[in-house]
Amino acid sequence: MSLDDFNSYLEENPIIRLLVIAAILFVVVLILRKVIHTFFKKTDFIEERKENTLESMLNSIISYTALIGFIFVILDEFISIERLLAGAGVIGIIVGIGAQSLIKDFFAGLFFLYEKQLHKGDFISVNNTFHGTVEDIGLRFLKVRQWSGKLLTISNGQIKTIENYNFEYMRVIEKVTTSFHQDPKQAYQVLEKACERLNEELHEYLKKDLTDKPYEPFQVYGMSSLNHEHRGYEYTVVGVVNDLVYWTAAKKTRLILAEELFENNLFMAEQRVELSSSGHEDHHFTSNEKLT
Repeated sequence: MSLDDFNSYLEENPIIRLLVIAAILFVVVLILRKVIHTFFKKTDFIEERKENTLESMLNSIISYTALIGFIFVILDEFISIERLLAGAGVIGIIVGIGAQSLIKDFFAGLFFLYEKQLHKGDFISVNNTFHGTVEDIGLRFLKVRQWSGKLLTISNGQIKTIENYNFEYMRVIEKVTTSFHQDPKQAYQVLEKACERLNEELHEYLKKDLTDKPYEPFQVYGMSSLNHEHRGYEYTVVGVVNDLVYWTAAKKTRLILAEELFENNLFMAEQRVELSSSGHEDHHFTSNEKLT
């Protein structure tokens, strides 16, 4: 079959023509994605996670462009474009009302990319409710892999707040509450000793400047409450670490603090429950006592 015969066949069979166009667009999208992936793989002019984010966004733009283009091809096949443009005023109003959320999602996705609020691979908190690792950033949706393994897909327009745990550095903040019967001076000395151990054992996790000096080594921030939840004195230990190792550093910090508190026999605060009834004396229980 010659090329002219094939064109004539497509003219006479609009459904076949649309399928051919769809196949061509599909192949073009795959080729463009492959070219973009190869380009970013062979270059290193920007940080890797920024390259992954940009690649994800470009792939999304290519897919939506191909989809919208194919929709116009279908419309042109069954509806005259001139008539469509003539009625653009009425259609524009209808489409505008129905596509408000779509446009909102698109602009939100562009702002994520432009303002560099997050990158692919970042651990984030969305709307103070969902927590996980960014797997894909699209023009319409953000995909977050939660710690449980579930994949959260949320439209960009629904995102109100983002807390990014991977933005250059993070501050480990751990709080310790001791009993009112515990000598504050002794507690402070034990915590300072624990910070010395933290700076020695977790030195590789600390965020450092160009001279290899920690920005903020582990230290006792001070007594942050004289009566924390009516249980005891609260102390706070802080230290600035690299963002990529924050969770590991935080877990090891808690373990080292627990070991030091146990070895030095510090009296920790206990949950206190008070039961009272009219005409009877109040009964006091601690978390170590059984209620009978």
